[in-house]
Amino acid sequence: MHYLDPVLIIKTVGLIGIFAIVFAESGLFFGFFFPGDSLLFTAGLFAHAGFFNLEVLIIGCIIAAILGDSVGYFTGSKMGPKIFNKENSFFFKKKYLLEAQEFYVKYGKKTIVLARFVPFVRTFAPIVAGVGKMSYKTFISYNIISGIIWPILMISVGYFVGGVFPQAEHYLIFITIAIIVVSVVPIIFQILKKRS
Repeated sequence: MHYLDPVLIIKTVGLIGIFAIVFAESGLFFGFFFPGDSLLFTAGLFAHAGFFNLEVLIIGCIIAAILGDSVGYFTGSKMGPKIFNKENSFFFKKKYLLEAQEFYVKYGKKTIVLARFVPFVRTFAPIVAGVGKMSYKTFISYNIISGIIWPILMISVGYFVGGVFPQAEHYLIFITIAIIVVSVVPIIFQILKKRS
């Protein structure tokens, strides 16, 4: 679950820690429990308050997101289908891997972009792409696109909200829920549209 408090995380680990978490959540097995969307949003709030340089924050998160996905891809490529036989552990949840696989079957190459906005799925999507032997040239193209869009969008929204609503961090739990809902609704719509 994404129960980790993004404000506490940011105050504890700072800018380098944010980059490390974005990297981990983008393609390492244990990254699934980090609150990526709300972390980037909150980092945007902090940037508006002057804690971080906005450009450095965005560029660092873009690089971390792209590198993280690439590591996930090569992990999946190296481990192959046997990864689906891996048992659950603290650092690995098989059900999220299967969800990412189902997502990949439905959306193909677009999964690499769409998954960035879906909690849990974004961690395992590049791994599944590696297992499925997606061409790395194709993968890296979608990876770069999504790795640019996701941080810029999430951080910019946080930065904007910080300017309009300075007390936003006190209502972060509600904002986080709203972010998750907004992230998942388009995917649900696409699924219902395909079924109809």
